[in-house]
Amino acid sequence: MLTVDPERDCQTVITTFECSPGTCPDLLEELRQAYDNFISRQPGFVAAALHVNDAQTRIANYSQRERREDFLAMLRSEEMRGHNRRFNDLCRNFEPVMYDAVATFG
Repeated sequence: MLTVDPERDCQTVITTFECSPGTCPDLLEELRQAYDNFISRQPGFVAAALHVNDAQTRIANYSQRERREDFLAMLRSEEMRGHNRRFNDLCRNFEPVMYDAVATFG
């Protein structure tokens, strides 16, 4: 389950994809397949969520890993590099950024 807890020692990664309304559904499908078949099965995976804006021009991916090293190892794998090439074909750009949760509200 996806839980944001500043007390939990885990690595948060937020990736924003810039796409067009025409490619948004295809990119979402690629992301879902990548999570179903590969990403969620990698060591250290905790949880993830996909968000789409109203105009279907941005997809935000929020994910958590047990450790920073888990994310980096997955990112450097040959299979993930293939997924990233397909993601790149369907969007203008994307950038994964690692964060630490520091506060929650509500």
